Amino acid sequence: MSANVGIFGLGLIGLAAAQRLIAAGYTVMGFDPDGAASRALVAMGGRAGLPADVWSASTVLIAVFDAAQAGAVLKAAPKAARADVMILTTCDPDGIASLPALASSSVTLIEAPISGTSAQLRRGEATLYVAGEINAVARLEAVLHALTDQVVHLGPFGEAARVKLAINLILGLNRAALAEGLLFARAMGLDPEAFLALAKKSAAGSSVMASKGPRMVAGDFSPEGRVAQSAKDFGLILNAAEGASLKLPFAETYFGLMEDLVAEGSGGLDNSAVILSLELASRKWAASRKASS
Repeated sequence: MSANVGIFGLGLIGLAAAQRLIAAGYTVMGFDPDGAASRALVAMGGRAGLPADVWSASTVLIAVFDAAQAGAVLKAAPKAARADVMILTTCDPDGIASLPALASSSVTLIEAPISGTSAQLRRGEATLYVAGEINAVARLEAVLHALTDQVVHLGPFGEAARVKLAINLILGLNRAALAEGLLFARAMGLDPEAFLALAKKSAAGSSVMASKGPRMVAGDFSPEGRVAQSAKDFGLILNAAEGASLKLPFAETYFGLMEDLVAEGSGGLDNSAVILSLELASRKWAASRKASS
C-alpha cells in the first residue's frame, strides 16, 4: 500500500493533480469520503485507501474544500507520519496561518494554491503559487513540476493565500463581465458565438474568454471550477477586505450572484454559470418593471 504521493480530497483539483502525477510515474494513494471519487482515482491508475495509507507517503497533497477541512486532515495525522505537505486548498489569511499549529513537528507545510481550472491543471497549464520553508520547497520541486511548469515561488508561508485570493477576485469579476457582455450582445441581436470570436481578438480579450466564453455560449456548465467553490472564495475575499477596512462593491455583487446559484441548487455547476444568475436577475428586473407600469 506504499505510495510516493498521497492526496486528501479527490474533487476536481485532487483528481487532476493525481492524473498529472500518475502520468509522470508517481504512485498515488488517495482518500475521499465520496466512493465515486475514489473509484475515479483507481480508474486512472491510482490507489484508494484509508487516511493512514495516505499518510504513509513522504509527500502529501491536501486538496479539500477549505482551511477548516485542511486543519481536520492535519489534526488527524498519525503520530508516526513524516511528510512534506502541500496545501492546494484556497484559504483565507487567518485560515492558512492557523494550519502550522495543527501539524505535528514531523510534518512540514508549504502552500501551493492553483490558479486555473481543473482542466488547465490536467493539461499542465495551471500556475502554482508556492510559499513556505525553502528546504521543503526544494524537496518538492520534482512533484511541483510534475503538476505544471508554471511554478511561482513567493516567500514565507501565508503569502500564497493572499496572492491567490486577489487573483481569484479579478478572475471572478472577469467572468461576470464576460457574461454580462454576452447577454448585452445577444439582447442587441448579435450572434453570441460570432460576437465572442470578435471579442477574443479585441482589446477586451482575455484567457477567461477562451476558457469560459464557449461554455457560456453553449450553455455547457459541466464543472471545471464549481460555483460553490467560487462562492466560498468570494466569502473569504470579502471577510479579508472587511478586516482591512476595504469595501469591494463589485466583489459583493459577484458574491451575491454565486449565492443565488447555490441557493437554487446549482452550486455544483461550473462557475461560468454566472451567466445564468445574471439572466435570472434580468428576468426578475423586467417582471418588476412590467408589474409597476
